[in-house]
Amino acid sequence: MPLVPPHVASLTPYVPGKPIEEVEREYGVTDVAKLASNENPLGPSPRALAAIREAAARVNLYPDGASFLLRNALAAKLGVEPREVLVGNGSNELIELLVRTFVLDGEEVLTSAGTFVAYRLAAQAQGRTVVEAPTKARYQYDLEALRKLLSRKTKLVFLANPDNPTGTCFAEQELVPFLDAVPKDTLVVLDEAYLEFVDGPGFQDALALRRRHPNVVVLRTFSKVHGLAGLRLGYAVARPDVVEYVDRVRAPFDVNAVAQAAGVAALEDDEHVARSRALVLAERPRLADGLRALGAAVVPSQGNFVLADFPGRPGKELFEALLREGVVIRPLGPYGFPTAQRITVGHPAQNERCLAALARVLGRATA
Repeated sequence: MPLVPPHVASLTPYVPGKPIEEVEREYGVTDVAKLASNENPLGPSPRALAAIREAAARVNLYPDGASFLLRNALAAKLGVEPREVLVGNGSNELIELLVRTFVLDGEEVLTSAGTFVAYRLAAQAQGRTVVEAPTKARYQYDLEALRKLLSRKTKLVFLANPDNPTGTCFAEQELVPFLDAVPKDTLVVLDEAYLEFVDGPGFQDALALRRRHPNVVVLRTFSKVHGLAGLRLGYAVARPDVVEYVDRVRAPFDVNAVAQAAGVAALEDDEHVARSRALVLAERPRLADGLRALGAAVVPSQGNFVLADFPGRPGKELFEALLREGVVIRPLGPYGFPTAQRITVGHPAQNERCLAALARVLGRATA
């Protein structure tokens, strides 16, 4: 008798970005530039930091299991009802909870090839079938291909907009016909973790689509623009019945008290959000241009990162060479892009350091 079910035994665990401390230990470097995990180079919201210090004095007490203050703050900020808001221990927990709650044995999860790997892992961990549509050229979601794969078995659809790790976006004129084709009892999860960094034309945030399409679940995070990745805090906006059912499944006290307090404060810090967005919009094209000058094929991005493909350069080798330079980026082999790297947009000094390190590494390889 096997120790675990086959769907668990076959799982390949999620590999996060390499921590700074680990790089320093293994490679004997200091002042590491970590550009692997799409973190905010400006750090946390100052208002959130003040709230964290205050909440830390009360961690002897269990958190509010209903996250009442945070849910109400989110509802007020987004113009929805508190009963439409769900918070979780990072967006990843909410992805897993949606699969656990709604996808039955024999039903399917539909998404795109090469998109955020957490969708596939969450489904596989529950022994559910994952169907992946092929992408269009230039790493774009193919919503028409996704539409053709819809079936009576499709229970959840995961779409990342902007996409991770590609940074590409699809416009409202593409999305609405797809939503019109989705059966009303199939939930469409629109993951907008990088919403605040979009500056391209035709984008429509998913909240505006919920009235016409009540089967839409909007997924967002405090990890990126708010700079709270280390606290693990995400949220969803959905129909009240969807929220209620997920609430029945989630673990008690899944969102800790410090994260809840930080989230409420971060929502009030419009200045930090504006500064974080401005930094990315200024540095993203500069980083992309610098990468192109080094011979990379760079995908136009709407996130706080860029995907750079270095033809003929195995991704893991380039990643390892940069670690020796004290620069951490993200190889994309697990996503099906063997020569590509995802590079977070850092502050100017980090971006310059990354480009200089790449120039040295690539120069050595061609010398």
